[in-house]
Amino acid sequence: MKIKVLITGGTIDKTYKKLTGKLSFTETHMVDMLNCGRSMADTLSEVLFLKDSLEMSDSDRDFILDKCQSCDEQHILITHGTDTMVETANHLAKMLKDKTVVLFGSMIPYSINQSDALFNLGVALSAVQLKDPGVYIAMNGKVFDFDKVKKDKSLGVFTKILI
Repeated sequence: MKIKVLITGGTIDKTYKKLTGKLSFTETHMVDMLNCGRSMADTLSEVLFLKDSLEMSDSDRDFILDKCQSCDEQHILITHGTDTMVETANHLAKMLKDKTVVLFGSMIPYSINQSDALFNLGVALSAVQLKDPGVYIAMNGKVFDFDKVKKDKSLGVFTKILI
């Protein structure tokens, strides 16, 4: 099974700049992350853009959707910022019915010690191989249905929406 990895940015790919004291994008860390995790999954990565999810537009979400629809792979991972991850997942779920798509990110950049990035990648990589077609979010050691999750900003974790 080949897994397409679409990279869109988010905290997971930010790097701390010592001179400015700010987080910013330089390049994706995805290849390093897969190598560090000793992943044996057959993946093909593509950088779509590197953006903070708060700066994502509807056209960015349409671009992600188009990439999901046009790729040959049936299993897709998407790196994404946590602030609007649920919004993008909902957007994708309206049109994607025959592919398994898992969005994931991190609260702490991969480039910083004690990041949750590798853990979230591992959960997402497992989920995309095991879940039925649909759109999911993998964060904090859990896999959520796209429409039953929210980010709890006060706790810094994703939680299931209770109906």
